[in-house]
Amino acid sequence: MGIKLLTNNINVAGIQKLDTYQNNGGYDMFKKALSMTPDAIVEEVKKSGLRGRGGAGFPTGMKWSFLAKPEGVPRYLVCNADESEPGTFKDRYMMERIPHLLIEGMAIGSFALGCHTSYIYIRGELMYVYHILQKAIDEAYAAGFLGKNILGSGFDFDLHVHCGAGAYICGEETALIESLEGKRGNPRIKPPFPAIRGLWDCPTVVNNVETLMAVVPIIKLGGDEYAKIGIGKSTGTKLISACGHINKPGIYEIELGIPVEEFIYSDEYCGGIRNGKKLKAVVAGGSSVPVLPAELILKLANGEPRLMSYESLGEGGFATGTMMGSGGFIAMDEDTSIVKNLWTFARFYHHESCGQCSPCREGTGWMEKILHKILDGHGNISDIDLLWDIQSKIEGKTICPLGEAAAWPVASAIRHFRSEFEEYVRNPQNIIEDHHYYRLNNISQESV
Repeated sequence: MGIKLLTNNINVAGIQKLDTYQNNGGYDMFKKALSMTPDAIVEEVKKSGLRGRGGAGFPTGMKWSFLAKPEGVPRYLVCNADESEPGTFKDRYMMERIPHLLIEGMAIGSFALGCHTSYIYIRGELMYVYHILQKAIDEAYAAGFLGKNILGSGFDFDLHVHCGAGAYICGEETALIESLEGKRGNPRIKPPFPAIRGLWDCPTVVNNVETLMAVVPIIKLGGDEYAKIGIGKSTGTKLISACGHINKPGIYEIELGIPVEEFIYSDEYCGGIRNGKKLKAVVAGGSSVPVLPAELILKLANGEPRLMSYESLGEGGFATGTMMGSGGFIAMDEDTSIVKNLWTFARFYHHESCGQCSPCREGTGWMEKILHKILDGHGNISDIDLLWDIQSKIEGKTICPLGEAAAWPVASAIRHFRSEFEEYVRNPQNIIEDHHYYRLNNISQESV
């Protein structure tokens, strides 16, 4: 079995409760952190090499060190628990199963950053998780881990949970901040960055659930020891949400650097492709990253195995690579229609665009319509080229990354599976309605 830093106690009976969590070492690292200086904690996180686990992969310690510290101005730490990326469900699982690990990570991070009030911004659909978190926070207050003069240290710290309203765009940190302030969740133009002017125009750090949880084992092991786990600049462990046509879908904590092929086919992880089918393609990091055909997700251009790491998955750029992203790993078997799958993604991004930027607002709608036209059997070869042109006019031309999230799947699908698009155009009579697909998506055959 691989190294487990976050999920090692996940199946302990009653681990949701404070007493059980404490009996398994819970809050010991917060006590240790309170005996350290804030700068020393930030330095340990820097040395660990921890990268943001929400998708961008930016070095966490560096992000913390950017936080402005003007005199007399409050600072805030915000946890981004607005997990809405299709294919990603690790954060929900962790908050549901071991909520105190997040609270401890936020308490350590807030002490390190000089924040006396912090927020967990949770996806609005996850009300049952909200209640789990709130119960755990109440327990932490009652035990003296939150509140005034925590454990006699002189550190005051309040933690609040805030529910969003189900908007994917609020997973972008500045849109999240706008929503937390009670406004419409539209992304802000940067600069200024949140580290300078974030929540209520005060210095703010926004981190993902998994990122903040990882702070606890970093304090336990020390930054140098944590950095020995993983490979290269991909240090530590990573939670992967594995789904699709695999025998064992679920949440897996992997040591970064294991081969993709091992992750897919070993019994310890996904257990291979179900029903003995062949692997056709993989979306490695949630719906917003480029899809890769089997031959490219398993092997690099030089024939070496591709690894589950930020560097290896991105090897070759988007011509032959993809991204680790949020760790939403979707495997597709040989019977999967890439065009239908892409249309599902396109519908999602069109629906979730905030509409602030014209290229995204208009382009996502056009991509959905053109893909619908192709699936309906009325497409032309020129429509494929038009799709390519539209995605190229969205990428890099929007305030936030939702534009790229919508464009990259389209570009990669055409780049690697253009012949499949052409088959839909040239032989529409061969398009057999996949009743199971439409049933899952609540779409009538007549509408497509």
